[in-house]
Amino acid sequence: MHEEFSPGMLVRNPDQPEWGLGQVQSAVGTKVTANFEHAGKLTLNVAVVRLVVVDDDSRRL
Repeated sequence: MHEEFSPGMLVRNPDQPEWGLGQVQSAVGTKVTANFEHAGKLTLNVAVVRLVVVDDDSRRL
């Protein structure tokens, strides 16, 4: 099961830390489009790629 994502959420891909912080642009089913600081806009299948939601306390990690 995957987490629910919505536009505006901040996310990271722990397997690709060099992408930096991402902001969700859209989420439809298991497809999430996010704009990452160092990787640009990517559409990811969250059934395969793990994204974690970043809260204010962990933004700098």
